[in-house]
Amino acid sequence: MSKPAQTIHFLRHGEVHNPEKILYGLQPGWHLSERGFAMAGVVAEWSKDLDLGVVVASPLQRAQETATPVAAMHNLEIVTDPRLIEARNIFEGKKFEFGSGVLRHPSSWRHLTKPWVPSWGEPYEEQISRMLAGLFAARDLADGKDALCVSHQLPIWILRSAVEGRRLMHDPRKRECTLASVTSFHLNEEGMIIGTSYAEPAKALLPKK
Repeated sequence: MSKPAQTIHFLRHGEVHNPEKILYGLQPGWHLSERGFAMAGVVAEWSKDLDLGVVVASPLQRAQETATPVAAMHNLEIVTDPRLIEARNIFEGKKFEFGSGVLRHPSSWRHLTKPWVPSWGEPYEEQISRMLAGLFAARDLADGKDALCVSHQLPIWILRSAVEGRRLMHDPRKRECTLASVTSFHLNEEGMIIGTSYAEPAKALLPKK
């Protein structure tokens, strides 16, 4: 990969306070846990050597809270972009775990018939379209500098998968997009994506599996 002219970093938000393991999705009011705030602080410190021209965030509270220390580190105001929001999901608001929760009920199974769309939520192609639009909007707002966008695991992973030519249907447990991780898209002088990279600045704070 040639030396990039700009890099657009996509930061997944930090850990959310969610002891009941609810699929919170697009619901408002879900805030970072104490560990999540610590993650946001670690990422802000990690970002201090970046030459950021803009910090953009999903409108959801957990993304805004994650973006706040990064924006403060660079003396920037947060730009809110609804295109960076979490994906729609019909199981939102329900207890959701593999092998338990809502997936145990036969009434849910009809929503799982087309995993390549997927049939239970926002189509992958729609996620790619809006996330790409958000990426290029951040590129323009950064005015030649780098940008950092705070978003959510699934849209970030699907965008990366599309850019890297990977199939979109996947096992959610195998996504390389952990809490407070940074997926970076490197752009050439023409403003087009020429490569990706991945980092976990807050790895030491990740919950033990």
